Amino acid sequence: MTGTPPRPVAGRALTALAGVVVFGALLLPNDVDLITPAAFLGVPVEALFAATLVLAVPARIRPALAGLIGSGLGAVTVLKVLDMGFFATLNRPFDLLSDWRNLANAAIFVRQAAGEGGAIAAGVAAALLAVAVVALTSWAVARLVRCVVVPHRRAAIATIAVGTAVWTACLGAGARFVPDVELASDSTATLALYRALDVRRDVLDLGRFATEVPVDPFRATPDDQLLTALRGKDVVFAFVESYGRVALDDPQLGPPTRALLDDGTKQLEETGFASRSAYLTSSTTGAGSWLAHATFLSGLWIDSQHRHDALEHTDRQTLVTDFGRAGWRTVGVMPGVFLDWPEGAWYGYDRIYDFSQLGYQGPRMSFATMPDQYTLKAFEELERARTDRGPLMAEIPLVTSHAPWTPLPPFLPWDEVGDGSVYDFLDGQTEQPEAILTRDPARVREDYARSIRYSLTSLVSYVQTHGDDDLVVVLLGDHQPSPVVTGTTENREVPISIVAKDPAVLDRISGWRWQDGLRPGPHAPVWRMDAFRQELLQAFSDTVHGP
Repeated sequence: MTGTPPRPVAGRALTALAGVVVFGALLLPNDVDLITPAAFLGVPVEALFAATLVLAVPARIRPALAGLIGSGLGAVTVLKVLDMGFFATLNRPFDLLSDWRNLANAAIFVRQAAGEGGAIAAGVAAALLAVAVVALTSWAVARLVRCVVVPHRRAAIATIAVGTAVWTACLGAGARFVPDVELASDSTATLALYRALDVRRDVLDLGRFATEVPVDPFRATPDDQLLTALRGKDVVFAFVESYGRVALDDPQLGPPTRALLDDGTKQLEETGFASRSAYLTSSTTGAGSWLAHATFLSGLWIDSQHRHDALEHTDRQTLVTDFGRAGWRTVGVMPGVFLDWPEGAWYGYDRIYDFSQLGYQGPRMSFATMPDQYTLKAFEELERARTDRGPLMAEIPLVTSHAPWTPLPPFLPWDEVGDGSVYDFLDGQTEQPEAILTRDPARVREDYARSIRYSLTSLVSYVQTHGDDDLVVVLLGDHQPSPVVTGTTENREVPISIVAKDPAVLDRISGWRWQDGLRPGPHAPVWRMDAFRQELLQAFSDTVHGP
């Protein structure tokens, strides 16, 4: 009696596991919110195509082809995992051309929290996990080809034919087990195709960007005609981290923030200050503050890392160089910068104060590093309190409202802030930004709103305490916060306010039709963030230029 001996149970189990790995990887969504049991019930057309291709090629090529298919599937699976993280934090997928820097920034956060050893361990673990995924899918595809597709050629061909018919019928009928989950799946192939097209689009975008950079109506303006209506003023551009429109419009978060802004408007009016407000559409959302800063300062739309990197290799003028040309001392007060910051040299500040140069002796608090009240106090003591100076232009990111929005320092009397050691009681309470993904969403949203109110309180009090006739403050958000706060939205708007005691300053922007006070209303003007530089230079310079 002849015949093939039955396969060992372990062998059949491994083959079944290989099938689970391959079909699971093919059907895995790239957004955590879409991962449900129903998502894995589709018929993946990629499996039918791959099996057909394997059977069509000569036997000697099959091992190499199986390895190529398996490693490609593994690479796309890694991309899906990256997408999950980016959708959760930035409400967008991972950008293959631009987002590697964001991974480097993640490593910096880990190093800050866990030290050099922890950062190295996390990096090695992430790399090994990516390699393991590719190795696992490569093994799974090779095993299915070797143990199922090739030895059972006739059955495989019949299965492909039936599967193709079922897939086509499901596609034509739009068949679904549940809404938004189609039985005829091509999600992995579509993802790979769209990402390839995205890379091509980004490369073409760099070409377009190169034509936008030289367009600058104020580049040839004589220095003595720039910003003449602000001469003698200290101009502070204060970016409140993650201060997005959601902080004002959200039904739960908005009322106390709006009340605080209205109260702040009254407090400033009592000390002689007036304000005007509107909205800007940021070039980024959820994170990527440096993209918003570059957009605001350069007057160019910097919505990707590849544009940001390209900008640093140009001689584009920015608000920093504009004020510098016009005679201001330009400073960057950067509490969140604690490593090399090559952008600072490109911007051309006269002086940059990073974390190590601000004299802070309190506890580090995740990315926020130090309370905003301390940052403003340090700026006052290091720069504005000096008697041997001319007018200042300063860019100051206020970072207490950076995720994870806890711990929140208390607002203190200014004479109690000292060197920051007063905040020592917060030591050990630090969390990393990704902690917002695991905490109770309602608590996260409230922590966010409280941090925004702290930052705004600090800034309003700073103007009350240290402001004079020559202080002009431009207060704005850099981007909307994480989707855990905003939910699913395409809105990228951030509030912006200009505060000044000299009425002549606000008279110069009367044509902007911005609304009175620190709180822009529902119908306040909305500009793109890249429009601000030109509008400011037009309003306050002697020579008026068109676009």
